[in-house]
Amino acid sequence: MGGSYNVIIVGAGMAGLCAACEAAQSGAKVLVLEKEEAIGGSSLLSGSFMAFAGTDLQKKVGIVDTSDLLIEDMLEVGQGKNEKKLVEAYGAHQLETYQWLVENGVEFEAVRAASGHSVPRGHTIKPLQAITTLYNKALATGNVSFELEAIVKRLRKNSDGQISVVIYERDGLEYFAKAEQGVILTCGGFSKSEDMLESFAPQLHAALRIGGKGNVGDGIKLAWEHGAWVRDLPYLQGTYGFHPTASGEKKSQAHVFYKGAIIVNKQGKRFVNESISYKLLGTEALKQPETVSYQIWDQAIMNESVSGDALYDFENLYALGLIEKADSLEELAKMIDVPVVSLKETVAKYNEDIQSGGDQEFGRTTLTHTFGQPKPIIQAPYYAMVTTVAMLATYAGLEVNADAEVLNPYNEPIEGLYAAGEIAGGFHGAGYMTGSSLGKASIFGRIAAQKVVAKPVQIKENLSI
Repeated sequence: MGGSYNVIIVGAGMAGLCAACEAAQSGAKVLVLEKEEAIGGSSLLSGSFMAFAGTDLQKKVGIVDTSDLLIEDMLEVGQGKNEKKLVEAYGAHQLETYQWLVENGVEFEAVRAASGHSVPRGHTIKPLQAITTLYNKALATGNVSFELEAIVKRLRKNSDGQISVVIYERDGLEYFAKAEQGVILTCGGFSKSEDMLESFAPQLHAALRIGGKGNVGDGIKLAWEHGAWVRDLPYLQGTYGFHPTASGEKKSQAHVFYKGAIIVNKQGKRFVNESISYKLLGTEALKQPETVSYQIWDQAIMNESVSGDALYDFENLYALGLIEKADSLEELAKMIDVPVVSLKETVAKYNEDIQSGGDQEFGRTTLTHTFGQPKPIIQAPYYAMVTTVAMLATYAGLEVNADAEVLNPYNEPIEGLYAAGEIAGGFHGAGYMTGSSLGKASIFGRIAAQKVVAKPVQIKENLSI
């Protein structure tokens, strides 16, 4: 324990494992510190999508997609609040990263449309398979050491001002490890820190807390001590689509609205365009009476259930008793305790608009973003799922540049310090495209490793501790 390494990585989720593999495959000696008892972090709780464009999987099913369209969609979903250079770096490296993941054994199963997609580009994985495969690949290089239940306490600079020492605790003992070329923070956000959420996102007090249990913002604090700036705090939002019984271990999530369902409140009224980002849907849902809302759909939409899919396996949620089913809208309204007349009027008005060419109330013209055509809700039986908002991931954090270097308030790199994954801010802006979280974790995890390994090895041993 302790010792000297080329690279020290803090956190063993998707970003950390991609960084570890990339660095180790370049011959670097790597230490990965993970404070939990197992690897994976919140990546194991993800919706299983990774956003890539121009892949073989897309071409196989006739989907035409490009990096330029991907970038355009991300900037539009982020309402122009994203750091454009980060989004462009994603676009520039996304296809090679997809191919790198495939070459390293990550299995992509299908391509689906989801939030923010102009065309289907959600490449589905089994998170456990991906995480386990990358972990084994890192070990197989012989260049990576993993220490679990290792809690990083502080970072320290050497006499040249470069972050070079990681102080961590394990089994009640304190250790010092030296990073010759750099430290990469990949330790997640703060969705499980009530103090930080109360400070930065009090509007989310009613949202479920289902992020990775280690996501308490400690990595952000490690960097803050050394002058790191933060981005996107004003855009902290919950994720819409969860049943109230959801927890970290039990996702209980359905995005039926992206297949054509409408969303109503306890008064049986629509309140939003259902095709927008589920982050923005979450913001509107939390404004509703008792912060309760319902997804409403019919059998035609139910038939689009996808077995085993994290977002679209409606049949599984029905089997678990989390979805109500009725032969009529009157019966359904009574089951979920919303006014019968109101729900019938809402569905009738929506159907009339959709059948005559456009949603007059909220302007819905697609299923999600610019993809798909809405359909009337007319085929019995009818379904409803009480749906709420969850704080799954924070998507705000340390400001970084396109080289994954952590920046200070003057836009200058903090020497020796890098960040990738959820801990990094500036990428998503005011919205969120499905699949871009795991996507940016893999892409910027690799970029960070490449940049660190390319740095000269330190010569001085005089450390300021």
